[in-house]
This record gives sequence, C-alpha cells and structure tokens, in this order.
Amino acid sequence: MKRIFQLAVISAALTSGSAIAQAPAEGEFELGIIVTSGNTETTSLKGKIAYKHELENWSNQYQLDALYKKDEIGEGDEKVSQTTAQKYFLSGQGDYKLNDKNSALFIFASYEDDKFSGFEYQSTVAVGYSDQLFKTDQSYLKYNVGPGYTFNKVDGGEKDESAVLRLAAEYQYKFSDHAKFTQKLSTEAALESGKNTKTKSESAVSANLMGSLSMKAAYTVTHNSEVPDNKENTDTTTSITFVYLF
Repeated sequence: MKRIFQLAVISAALTSGSAIAQAPAEGEFELGIIVTSGNTETTSLKGKIAYKHELENWSNQYQLDALYKKDEIGEGDEKVSQTTAQKYFLSGQGDYKLNDKNSALFIFASYEDDKFSGFEYQSTVAVGYSDQLFKTDQSYLKYNVGPGYTFNKVDGGEKDESAVLRLAAEYQYKFSDHAKFTQKLSTEAALESGKNTKTKSESAVSANLMGSLSMKAAYTVTHNSEVPDNKENTDTTTSITFVYLF
C-alpha cells in the first residue's frame, strides 16, 4: 500500500497546474473471462484499464492490469478450490513535451503484486527521454530510455533496492482499418551484478468487431533474472479479451 500511495502522489504531481485546462482524453477497458466445468474446472479473469490524456505541456498515461485464476484441485469429492494466479500491475507515466513533435522528458512509476512470483511486491521509479523514431499511416515506433531505481521485497521479508536503466518501446502496424499488430517491450536492467533485471513483452493482434468494441489475442512474457528458490524465471500468459474504447 505504501508503494501505491507513492505512485498516486507522483501521478497527481504530473497533472498539477496544467490540469485546469480542458484536455483531450482517451481510454480503453479490457476484459476476458474463461470458465470451464466437467473433468476440469477453472475460472480465469483478466482485466485492464488504460487511460491517456493530453495537456498543453504534458502527455499522461495510467494503466491497471489484473489477472486471477482459480482451479479445482483433486478428484471426486476430494476436490478443493485453489487460487493458482493472482496479480495486479499499476503504472503511471508523464511526458513533458519538449517541442511540437514527439520528443519529451518522462517520469515513470510502477507497482506490481504477484502472489505466486516469489516477490511480495516489485516497484520502479524512472526518469529519462522519450521520442518517436518514425510514424506512417500504417505504423509507428516510439521508445523511452533513462535511469531509475527499483524497490523489491521477496516473500519472507527480505528487501532489495537497485539502480537500473529502463528501456521501453512500442511498435504498432495496421493491417487494415479494422486490424492491427502491437508489440510492447520493456526492461529494467540492473546496473549492479547480482541484482534483478526485469523484462516484459506483450505481442498482440486485435480486430474491430463493431463501433468501439474489439477482440484482442495476446501473448505476454515476464522474465526476472534473479528469483527466490523454487521459482521460475519466466512467466507467460496467453489471453483472448474484449476491448472497449472510450
């Protein structure tokens, strides 16, 4: 909760002063639910809320991701319900515009709580430079780069802090007016040996169904170079969700 409060303070600071002006805004709500019964009984829920708004000097983005999965473990009358995945990720980024194009200075903060990762929480604060390498009618590529600091706590109470270099990129290609491919990649590379480097990737294809409603298929990979004993370095998620733009 302490890290969430810190992120909220940072996000509020990004919009202070300029927030009085009317600002164009856009957002998306993403939701996927899978329920199976019979020989295998599972319930999976994946949700996301993303919001972006433009001010005179700032471009701000906020995001909340959540994943929950419950399985029935055992056979016959011995079956018990057990949570097998439970995590959420919260982030905020503010880009201070340097010109009328896409160059900006950014400040970024994130907090992740993954019950089964071996970490009680993982949080990051970073600042740096962002820009767009190119943009056409069909595609674009933008990136962020800058120094930061991570605050992690391993299950059991051990805390770890480290200076990092944060690199993030987003590529999008439109197949048509109704379908597109998006690739997002970020890494928080530790600047000290023996410290954790965290990398996330999301590859997604989405197609418009009608109006503001789309369907999205995504493959997400999260890799931690240093993890607690008996934990895997890499987690993957394959999802199919509905996306509503507002």
